[in-house]
Amino acid sequence: MKKWMAAVMIGLLLMLTACGSSNKDSGGESEGGNKEDKETVKVGITQLVEHPSLDKIREGFIAALKDAGYEDGKNLTLDYQNAQADVNNNMTIAQKLVNDENDLILAIATPSAQAVVQATKEIPIVFTGITDPVSAKLVSNMDHPGGNVTGMSDTHPDAIKNTIASIKEFFPDAKKVGVIYNAGEPNSVVNVDKVKEAMKENGLEAVESTVSTSSEVKQATETLIGRVDALYVPKDNTVVSALESVLAVANTNKLPLFTGDGDSVKRGAFATYGFEYYDFGYSTGKMAVEILEGKKPGDIPVGLPDKLDLMINKKTADLLGVKLTEEQQKKAKFVE
Repeated sequence: MKKWMAAVMIGLLLMLTACGSSNKDSGGESEGGNKEDKETVKVGITQLVEHPSLDKIREGFIAALKDAGYEDGKNLTLDYQNAQADVNNNMTIAQKLVNDENDLILAIATPSAQAVVQATKEIPIVFTGITDPVSAKLVSNMDHPGGNVTGMSDTHPDAIKNTIASIKEFFPDAKKVGVIYNAGEPNSVVNVDKVKEAMKENGLEAVESTVSTSSEVKQATETLIGRVDALYVPKDNTVVSALESVLAVANTNKLPLFTGDGDSVKRGAFATYGFEYYDFGYSTGKMAVEILEGKKPGDIPVGLPDKLDLMINKKTADLLGVKLTEEQQKKAKFVE
């Protein structure tokens, strides 16, 4: 009997020793230090339409997850869906991502976020690229969202007023500015209201030209020729997805194009006060990681961009014959 008990004790000691060395060999720490040990999660992504700003948000988001130890194909399953600017697609995608029981859903742009928020009150939702989350009825309070929803608004409080003021700075004789947008996009309506207010403060008059689809963008821009001194495109997904149509008309007629986002400047618009959307998406991803690791979405305040740069396309400036002062050159971030 004593021999049997001794054998059992030796066996138990050997098992404990093996477990300890196995944990050490794998590089694991006692409190979640090993990324490979993270539980596999499912994340659904719904995006309104393809264009550089929204694509960069998605890329930054995925990079943040990877840096936190969640890698697609290993311990992360990503389901990316694009609505191609179709409202009905938004609803179908939202329901699919909910039915698939994702652990978290990322919604890029206002209509996509609204569809997902309507579809579930249980699955954590992180929205991003949203102009005004409160007026879009995604959250009732920016500091205390509550419920299963939080995210990032891409509206820096100084972006629009600084961009509109820069129209007068670069083109002092400008009086009328053509504003091209989709009146059916709630985020655009909010932006345009702020644009018109900023224009009035700077002695400018807004001349509106609205569209409902991207195929109408070129014609809407052409109707402004001879009537305005500059053009402005807000963060409007319909127009931005067809920005090349605006650029073609603007460049042919030597009209400066100001925009609501930095990626449009990289595509050829003249200037904006903006930020890098990849970094913005990365910040959104960090927020998602907090939720995946146990934090409640409703306890996380809605985030905002923390940096704003004067972004100027140098080639477009040369095309327009704009001579930048030394001070303007110092504060500008040149992109091509």
